[in-house]
Order: sequence, then C-alpha cells, then structure tokens
Amino acid sequence: MKKLYLLILFLIFSPLDISADEIFLSLKKNKVNVRYGPGFEYPIKYIYKKIDLPVKQIDKKENFRRIIDHKNNRGWIHVSQLKKVNSIIPKTDTILFKKPTNFSKPLAKIKKGRILLLQSCNNKWCKVKSHNFKGWVKIEDTWGLN
Repeated sequence: MKKLYLLILFLIFSPLDISADEIFLSLKKNKVNVRYGPGFEYPIKYIYKKIDLPVKQIDKKENFRRIIDHKNNRGWIHVSQLKKVNSIIPKTDTILFKKPTNFSKPLAKIKKGRILLLQSCNNKWCKVKSHNFKGWVKIEDTWGLN
C-alpha cells in the first residue's frame, strides 16, 4: 500500500510533459530570432527569414521551445513565433504529381529544401502547394511531419 501511495505522489508531482517531445511546428513570421537559451536575456544565435519553415520541437521551457531544423541547426524560439505545422520540405529533389500515384502525370520537379504548404495527407502522399503548382508528393521524401 505504501508503494502505491508513493507511486501516486510521484505521478502527481513529477514533471511528466510528454507533449513536449518531437512535434513539428512552422515559423509564423518572416523574421524569427533563434536564441542560445530559453529566455529573452539569452543572445540571438541566428535569425530565420522564411515564413512557414517547418521545425521540430525537441524540448520546451515555459514560453520557449527548443527546435531543430532540417539542416540540424538548433536553438530556442519564443512560442509566439511558432504555429501548428503547415509545411514540409523535400529531403531530395522530387517530383510533384497530379494525383497520389507514381503513374500520375508529373507536374513539376521540386528542389530539395523548398518549402511546400500542406493541404492534406493520406498514408503515403501529401497534397501540397508550391507557388503556382498544386499536386502530390510522397511523404517518405519529405521532412516536417510527425
């Protein structure tokens, strides 16, 4: 009985925040400061200048999120500069198809690293928009989805 009581106390008072681990977000603005630590008192490490860039949250502390991008850059961003993921990035040059199948008409060649805005996804494909093009890319060829 004593062990059960201790276990319940541990679960209530321990900082178990599983939601902080490994979720994708996107940058909300065209200019986002990335800091060395989780606070405004920490110096700026670098500045992103790409709205909708997907980043992976790997930790959180109060109103700051520790992130990593597709090039392995890391740092801390204030939560007000982030939004729910709405974009992905191709890991390699890939083809944008008219329909979610390899046998569909190819619409465009998408370069590695280009930001693609998500419209919808199924098990293997995502419908995306890139400037004047709308079509489907394979999920396995992209970075930015859970």
